[in-house]
Amino acid sequence: MNKGDLINKISAEAKINKTQAGAALNAFIGTTMTSLKKGDKLTLVGFGTFSVNKRSARMGRNPQTGKAIKIAAKKVVKFKAGKEFATKVR
Repeated sequence: MNKGDLINKISAEAKINKTQAGAALNAFIGTTMTSLKKGDKLTLVGFGTFSVNKRSARMGRNPQTGKAIKIAAKKVVKFKAGKEFATKVR
């Protein structure tokens, strides 16, 4: 499923037009990004939790040459599925 398919599904389920569904989805995505960028968590009970983790710098290997390379520290987004969501996917 891509973003267009998701907008169509939201539109049908919520009985709103596609423009409104697209605006709602874009608002959710934008708010989520802003919140995570500030370092906040986003918890949706029953669905899951989005958070940001810090990954420290480390040494890695170039698979083609075998040469050691330094991988810089960075922040990564983490998602932990909620209990209800995890049980429905199984």
